[in-house]
Amino acid sequence: MTNRIEDSGLQTLSSNQPQQQIQLQYDAKSFIIGGKRVFLNIASIHYFRMPRQEWREVLVKAKLAGMNCVDTYFAWNVHEQEEGKWDFSGDNDCGAFLDLCSELGLWVIARPGPFICAEWDFGGFPYWLKTKENIQFRTDNEAYLHYVYRYLDQLVPVIRSRQLTKGGSVILVQVENEYGYLAEDASGISYMNGLRDALLERGIEVPLITCEGGAEGTIEGANFWSGADGHYEKLMRKQPDVPKLVTEFWTGWFEHWGAPAATQKTPDLYEKRIMEAIRAGFDGISHYMFFGGTNFGGYGGRTVGSSDIFMVTSYDYDAPLSEYGRITDKYRTAKKMSLFTQALGEILLESEPIDNGEARCEEGIQLQGRQWNGQKLWFAESIKQEKGIFPITLENGRTLQVSIRPGQIVPILDRIEICPGLKLTSSGFVIGNDRIGEIQTVILAGEDGGRTHIVFEADQDLHYDNVGNIPYESSKDGRALHLDVFHFQTPQRIRLMAGGQLVEVIMLNSFMSDRAWRIQGDEIRWAIGWTDIDFEAGGNTIGVIGGSDCEPFLLGEWGRKRDDVQDHADRMTSYSGHAIKPLVPPSFSEWKRKTTNLLSLTSGELTERPRGFAELGLEFGYLIYSNDVECDQDQESTLIFSAIQDSARLFVNGQEQAMIRQVGAASAAVRLSKGHNKLQLLVQHMGSLNFSPFLGEEKGIFGSVYMEGSAVELRRDWYSGEEVVHLDEVHTGTFTSALTRTFELMVNDQAILVGALNSGLQINGKEVLMEDYQNWFAYHAVDISAYIVSGTNTIEMPVSKTPVNRLELLTYNRSRELTNWSSVIMEDTVEFEEDSVNSKMSPTWNRSTFDLPAIPDNLNPKLKLRMTGMSKGYILLNGKNLGRYWQIGPQEDYKVPMAWLKQTGNELILFDEEGRRPDSVRLLYDVQSNQSWQTLI
Repeated sequence: MTNRIEDSGLQTLSSNQPQQQIQLQYDAKSFIIGGKRVFLNIASIHYFRMPRQEWREVLVKAKLAGMNCVDTYFAWNVHEQEEGKWDFSGDNDCGAFLDLCSELGLWVIARPGPFICAEWDFGGFPYWLKTKENIQFRTDNEAYLHYVYRYLDQLVPVIRSRQLTKGGSVILVQVENEYGYLAEDASGISYMNGLRDALLERGIEVPLITCEGGAEGTIEGANFWSGADGHYEKLMRKQPDVPKLVTEFWTGWFEHWGAPAATQKTPDLYEKRIMEAIRAGFDGISHYMFFGGTNFGGYGGRTVGSSDIFMVTSYDYDAPLSEYGRITDKYRTAKKMSLFTQALGEILLESEPIDNGEARCEEGIQLQGRQWNGQKLWFAESIKQEKGIFPITLENGRTLQVSIRPGQIVPILDRIEICPGLKLTSSGFVIGNDRIGEIQTVILAGEDGGRTHIVFEADQDLHYDNVGNIPYESSKDGRALHLDVFHFQTPQRIRLMAGGQLVEVIMLNSFMSDRAWRIQGDEIRWAIGWTDIDFEAGGNTIGVIGGSDCEPFLLGEWGRKRDDVQDHADRMTSYSGHAIKPLVPPSFSEWKRKTTNLLSLTSGELTERPRGFAELGLEFGYLIYSNDVECDQDQESTLIFSAIQDSARLFVNGQEQAMIRQVGAASAAVRLSKGHNKLQLLVQHMGSLNFSPFLGEEKGIFGSVYMEGSAVELRRDWYSGEEVVHLDEVHTGTFTSALTRTFELMVNDQAILVGALNSGLQINGKEVLMEDYQNWFAYHAVDISAYIVSGTNTIEMPVSKTPVNRLELLTYNRSRELTNWSSVIMEDTVEFEEDSVNSKMSPTWNRSTFDLPAIPDNLNPKLKLRMTGMSKGYILLNGKNLGRYWQIGPQEDYKVPMAWLKQTGNELILFDEEGRRPDSVRLLYDVQSNQSWQTLI
């Protein structure tokens, strides 16, 4: 039984289990767990984007980065791939994932959806929902909610039994996901409240949250990358008395086929954006993604913005932890920032913004501050073009010299109490303030060779021995100490006594602070100087040495006999790396091939029009559509596909003639011979929309197909008054009125406009109805047949953004429809032949095997497959689908999970649409595979 009480704005949940007695409370400032205010450093990690065997390594890495909470979606479509067949085993055992989080001391934010977006196929919905009659997604639709509630009946018990109130670590549960991007709160109130009630009725006791769109009785969070102040103010207006969470802080971005790599969010910018959120007053930040993982199988989705934004197989996301579970520069930034929030958590969570501070700085430096209980924390941001040393004067004329890079935000401690009776003023970036044994240990990070001013002020006398020859000044009363310290590769360590308290300050440069690890257990320990850290199953801590010029050392109790509390920090353990022979990646046996003879394929059931994947009961994979066309003479024709949602290869009599990339509706030029022609289309399911007002589109080809149509490019030759406007060019100003253009129709009587259409579109003076239109959805396919006339037609349309990436008119005549289509599923179980010199370009399976060489115990290798020279297809490893590939960029390498390998006889199958030979395909170890791991103690 959960008790909810309200006292002075404090909301409380507690467990009646006597062995737990852990209360979860919250107020306007933060969540309070076990009586302590908590800054939530949240790692967004999806259990379904990696093998189960990798969960522990990834979660440990999150914890070592200072994350105290994990946020995960639950993907309905991996648990109920086929209707009524539930799977919560193996890689899909989400309960075991939650248990592991609890074992590792990580709280959990559970996001069951049912809609999750996540760049995941169909936003997490199972494909078969598309086939249900009269279904409408994400609404109060009766058919939809019937299946949603059935899903919640299966999933919620997994979460319910693992809530904090039941002895688990689930502290928050989210209702739906990002509904505010689809509709205003008022529009979705019935739907959102219904899902809220469904969770409560099924036993959810911990607080409910939402993101980007709210529901009564829930705590709303914000999703963003920039503009923290505006998002914070919006949440304050809506819910001033609850915590303020960044429910998704976008650490990077997804990638899609044929687009540049999404690496625009640099580590420096990442640090600045986090600091903006902290400065604004947010008390929790969910790093989406902290670890992205992989879209194995066909689960990569498709998103808005263009007609063919299909997710690549990698969901690396340029996240702090890479797709392979490796630390990156962003990981080091995330660790640095979480350590900062841990060291200064109390003032960050208790403080209020300073309205009229007395701090002063020169032009080009902006200051904002927060204060609590006489302590102040300033944020100095440079808008200058060069790095510089800038004087900042604090209250009572105290002036510090602060180094700030362009665009950087530097925190300045202003009389922060680091322990009772001792206050610190400094521009050093504090990453640690812990009591280690009997010593209060402060760790300050700075740039290589950087200079930091430190001022200690104590209630009692300060005693300092200048062991390291560091310039300093003491006040006359002996209660203030000014130090001028540099951040060297060899850490400077400063000791002083404040009353009876021994204090040590450790100065680290950026190299060493990147290699500083705070390990929290029964006692706080630090390991400084290791590039990477991990925990073995037996409990030992292992690490990778920071480098030949790095002398690592340990702080705290590491299981060794403590000789003397006073000099425990002097105990240093040095290590030297061992030169090892680099790992040689596995090599393939001779490739065997099986080329598809398209003309020999048995035709399936004939239907009037092509049928889509869901109509045929297929979740993913390939279909071959076939049609027989008789011609009186050799001819060229334009085919019009009225409904197509995936790329397709067009074959005529077994020879490829076109690759169709445009979707929604599309055209293709085809050359036909006199007599019989077999027209075939090879179509791969490339992912369903994971977010849009048009969620639930059929996949493949599923609309009527017409011959002798026409395709007209419409991006050029518009008019704004007398001015000619080309929409495929950049126009910086706004158009004063709607643009106009004409087109001619003579023979054809049907027309589709497809591309970047805008609300307010008119054909011949009549406004075209576009249901569920959203101006951010950058393409629509609209049948305008009811608006057209024979002869000249006029289009009028507002245009708000250029350049436009697609705007096309497709016309056809109903009498030229191609009927009698068959659909054949491309199976991946084939009989392979010996390597053949047949160079015919046709869909082909390639098969090879490889053995896994012996791997030394002190290595942790990660394997990837480089698909050089291939075209487009999918990869099977020992029967598991590693995902789609398409060698048009930006993805070049594909993850090969070590957990899915055998010591010998691993089978790799590549299906290639063009029949490319895999002569240049190879296996590689990543660059960190040769790092030597050693036990710290």
